Amino acid sequence: MVLDASALLALINAEPGAEIVAAALGEAAIGAVNLAEVVTKLIDLGVPAADAWSETASLVPAVVDFGPELANATARLRAATRQTGLSLGDRACLALAKRLGQPLLTTDRAWGNLSIGVEIRLIR
Repeated sequence: MVLDASALLALINAEPGAEIVAAALGEAAIGAVNLAEVVTKLIDLGVPAADAWSETASLVPAVVDFGPELANATARLRAATRQTGLSLGDRACLALAKRLGQPLLTTDRAWGNLSIGVEIRLIR
């Protein structure tokens, strides 16, 4: 299972859908770009940077680097996702799920209409 930043934030903040993310954590992966999004959000909320990183990174068993292969796949998703206005981080998450052949957990309803070969599961 691949986690979008929104799904991990739902878990951290005990938001609706957190139980779905918690159940998937044992075998979950998150991309480094999306982990950076989560940590940035926590820092914006006043969590010290070192704490935000250590506490967040320890939640997900696999953090996948954003290298040239994922960068290329992310860029290639632009045309298919342009109409939904997805960010670079969103496309990086989708590219990772596609590369791993794994479903993706998110709270972002706009992703539900995408048809790019990735199983997208909305947690709420």
